[in-house]
Amino acid sequence: MQDKNFDTLAGKFAKNIYGTLKGDIRAAVLWRDLEEMLPRLGERKLRVLDAGGGFGFFSQKLAALGHSVVLCDISAEMLAEAKRHIALSPTPLDIQCIHAPIQDLSRDALGEFDLVLCHAVVEWLADAKGTMTSLLTLLKPGGLFSLMFYNRDAMCFHSLIAGNFGYVQSGFKAKRVKLSPNFPVTVPEVEAWCHDWQMDIHCRSGVRVIHDYLKKGSLSTEYSDAGLIEMELKYSREPAFLRLGRYVHFVAQKP
Repeated sequence: MQDKNFDTLAGKFAKNIYGTLKGDIRAAVLWRDLEEMLPRLGERKLRVLDAGGGFGFFSQKLAALGHSVVLCDISAEMLAEAKRHIALSPTPLDIQCIHAPIQDLSRDALGEFDLVLCHAVVEWLADAKGTMTSLLTLLKPGGLFSLMFYNRDAMCFHSLIAGNFGYVQSGFKAKRVKLSPNFPVTVPEVEAWCHDWQMDIHCRSGVRVIHDYLKKGSLSTEYSDAGLIEMELKYSREPAFLRLGRYVHFVAQKP
């Protein structure tokens, strides 16, 4: 079992995830969460680690606020795309790009960070908890950990309502597509990780709690994409809907 490297899929990944309504929903929910949580770290320049950050969407947004960012990814193609975006910024961005797997990051080499981001990474890791445990050694005491993960329960429910019973019964091993995560996790599983790390979860949000369940053409013409994003934000933290999110975002604080 190996971790996923998106070098050969960078173009497809960019087309399917970034620049789409799905990507806009993800960006809106995560950025809302981060803006609400960052004041916990005080009004100052922060050191940020974007682990497995790909094109560096949030790296660039945080650097634009004046923070110092280290962007790491295992994919050289992803980082090349990130560098192109950084170079096009109208203002200089304090972003250091590192081509390496998360497992190679060390506190001795990089120091400690006030904020660590790890979005849509754990579901591609053969040893997700072990990798995250090691990553958290780079987080300062009192620092924030922004973790977004692919929700196995939502994956199961979506397959069930689509009638893909064989796919579910096979343990999600049949009819696998290239961008279907290898190791999806559940909300209780990640909550247990945070308990083991003695970290308090201050924010829980579902990502795409509505979008993935809409029937084709069912969205009323009076509502634009912005209207759907507004509803996603409104219901993303409702307990009844949070666990329906294709992804779930936690922001936890190190003691």
